[in-house]
Order: sequence, then structure tokens, then C-alpha cells
Amino acid sequence: MATYTLPELPYDYAALEPVINPQIVELHHDKHHAAYVKGANDTLEQLEEARSKEAWGAINGLQKNLAFHLSGHILHSIYWHNMTGDGGGEPLAADGVGDLADAIAESFGSYAGFKSQLTKAAATTQGSGWGVLAYEPVSGRLIIEQVYDHQGNVGQGSVPILVFDAWEHAFYLQYKNQKVDFIEAMWRVVNWQDVAKRYAAAKERADVLLLAP
Repeated sequence: MATYTLPELPYDYAALEPVINPQIVELHHDKHHAAYVKGANDTLEQLEEARSKEAWGAINGLQKNLAFHLSGHILHSIYWHNMTGDGGGEPLAADGVGDLADAIAESFGSYAGFKSQLTKAAATTQGSGWGVLAYEPVSGRLIIEQVYDHQGNVGQGSVPILVFDAWEHAFYLQYKNQKVDFIEAMWRVVNWQDVAKRYAAAKERADVLLLAP
């Protein structure tokens, strides 16, 4: 039985228009995300076979593949819920996301500073990758990370709560090579309610992690 499964979208393909057109949402979810799920499951089977045969010649490649596909699955699973057709704007206490808004201001000085940094981080990630807002449990603050491919250049204990997909398959059919335009448009569909729930959950779980002194 497969360990990982492709989650259903929380909306229909057209729900994010005009920021992301239905064709991109369908291809991105049904083809690209599905490929990461399949890749993770296939790699687990290959590792099981390697264990049974004590055949470790390909171990480095298998471990890298597992990290790549599993991280792709996890980040995409967050990505779909991070967006909504009636999202966007600035997180405000009046909308029930005051704790998140306060944490952003405390960690980045202002919402404007946070937005600028995450936009630049996502748009300038070398090659393919992601811009990520994460909760860092050692300091108890929010940080922004650039994720190269799917799994590189991140703090080991950080928990992603808002992710911007900057891979070309996320935007090229609609935005061509204008990655910056796509990242700027993404702010119009951010689901702050989902981000706030992830932030609250990450804080609650922080004390069960093995933290540095």
C-alpha cells in the first residue's frame, strides 16, 4: 500500500482566477504534485529492496530522491491550502489573525518589510525553488527561507506556514518568464486564515521538539 497519497484540492480548478488560471492549477496538482507523490512512494520501495538485499550502492541517490520527492509533496500540500480565491490583503486582528500579524511585525519590523523580503526571496531563488515563511522553534520567531529545489537551505527545525512556489511549472503557461509578476500576484490569493492556523499549531508543538539550548 502506498505511504503517500495525492490530496484533493480544497477548491475547483478555476477558484484562483485571475491570479492562476484553471489549466495551471489542473496540471500543477494532477501532474506535477502527483509525480512527487509517486516518486516518494517509488523511492521507499527501492529503499526496502536495498535493505532486503543489503545492496547499498545507490544509497546516496535514493536518499536524495526521497528528500526531493517527499519535500515536494509536503510543500505542495501546504501550497494549495495557503491560497483562496477570496484571500489577499494584509493579515489583521479584525479578521481573527491578530497573533500572526503581531508575530510578523515583531519578526520583520512591519508587514511591508515582511512582504518585500518574502517576495524577493521567492523571486530570486537560484534555479527552481520556493520562498517560505517558517516558524523557527529555537528562537520562537518567524523567518524567511529560500528553498532550493525542494529541500535545500533550510533550518532543520523550522516549520513552513506560508509557501510561494517559484518553479516554472507554477506560472509559465500564464506569466511566461515573468516570475516576479507571478510572485507579486500571489499576494492577492494568500489565505491568511490558513497561515494563522499553521502558525498557532507550530507554536503549540514547539515544546515537543528537541531544541538547542
